[in-house]
Formats: sequence, C-alpha cells, structure tokens
Amino acid sequence: MTFPPSPLAIEAACLSAWPAIAVVHDGAWLWRYAQGYTKRSNCFQSLDPTDEQDAGRRITRLSALSARHGIAPVFRVTPLAGEKVVAALDAAGWQSFDESLVLAMDLAAASLEPRGDVRSFPPADPRWFRAEAALSQYQAATVETLKTLIGLIASEAKGFVAYGREGQPAAAALAVVAGDIGVYLNVVADRARRRQGYGEAVMHAALKWTRDRGARFAAIQVFADNEPAIRLYEKLGFLHQYGYHYRRPA
Repeated sequence: MTFPPSPLAIEAACLSAWPAIAVVHDGAWLWRYAQGYTKRSNCFQSLDPTDEQDAGRRITRLSALSARHGIAPVFRVTPLAGEKVVAALDAAGWQSFDESLVLAMDLAAASLEPRGDVRSFPPADPRWFRAEAALSQYQAATVETLKTLIGLIASEAKGFVAYGREGQPAAAALAVVAGDIGVYLNVVADRARRRQGYGEAVMHAALKWTRDRGARFAAIQVFADNEPAIRLYEKLGFLHQYGYHYRRPA
C-alpha cells in the first residue's frame, strides 16, 4: 500500500477501529448499531460506488431497521456512495448535516518526539476510561455504552492521557492499529486548558505508538468546522484526503 491509502482502505480501518454492537450487511452496504453512541456506529453506508441498484428501496428498509432499534435513520455519505444512492437520498428529501473531513499522514516521515507527561493504558483501564469520560463530560448511559464498544475492539488498541502540572488529566485519545493504518478516536482536551499543548502531546504519543506497532499510515476523522483540531492535525503532518457527511430524513 502506498500513500495515501484509498478511501476504501481508510474506511475499512476506521470501521475496524470503532466497532458496533450489531451489524447488518446488504451487499456492499453496511448498517451499524451501538445504542445511539456516535453517528459512525449508528448509521448505514455504502462501501462500493458500483453497488447502487434499488437504492431507494434499500434506504427505506434500512431506515425501518434503525427505527426498530430505537435510533434515528442516518446515511453516511462518503466517496464510496454511488451517484444513484445520492440521487435517491435527494429524491427522498434527506438533509445533509455534520460535514466532516478525513485526514491521513505517512508515519514514516513523521517526527514524533515525546512531549510532556503522557501515559498509556489499556483502553479498559479505569485510569484511561475515567479520564476520557470526565474530559468528554459523558452521562452515565454513554459511559456504559463506551465500555461496551471498547470491549468489542478486536485490533490492538491503547489509551493515552496527557496530564497537567497539577497531575490532573488534560487531554486523552484512543489509538487503534488496524492493519497498516493507525486510527485515532475520542481525542479530547480539557476546555479550560486548550492551546496549552496537551492535545498535541497526547497525539504525538498515540502516533508514535501506532508506528512502533507496525502502522505505516495514520488516519483521523474530524468535523469540518472544528478549526482548532484541523490546525493541530495539519501541524502534526496530516493531509486532507476526502470529505463525508451524514443524511437524515427531513
């Protein structure tokens, strides 16, 4: 695999890194359910632009499946969604929301020196788990779903926490090695201590760990309007690869 990885390679890595509780396959379409926690694990999408036949009927059927499981019907539109699929969503009046970007970098060329007090933990370790939940201000139900999803990650994964001078968590991230690609999730920093280098420190550690574990490339997803995060990732060496967005019924 050469840089940059294909959209399919990146999507496959991200799907492997962040699992769902239940999955349904419909040809090259994928429906996922995770009790409503994160859109990427509670939506459906196509992984092959040529698999676009009967798009309207399939959207209706998978929407009903979402409703039956108590989650909103959501379609994730990536470059792997065929033109007829997008046309069917348009015809049904599905609205776009949460424009996002996929960024990637070649880890071989990255300079990843340790920065600050950053410690690594197994994802199920309470020291990482509690730091992530506190920094993200999760409610109890969300915390329980997060525990479930972390337990389903099959690839090698590691949680990272950057600590402030007073010894309290200031930033956290989850890194997963999915084949040749390192994927970074749940990146969060203390709102009161942003722009103090903690996010950069935790990402340096996560990137270095995935490279040491054999990943050749790195990939991350970020909201298109999250300018501080995009600036951080570009500073680290990430480059824009493609965009995606979600669709929901009007």
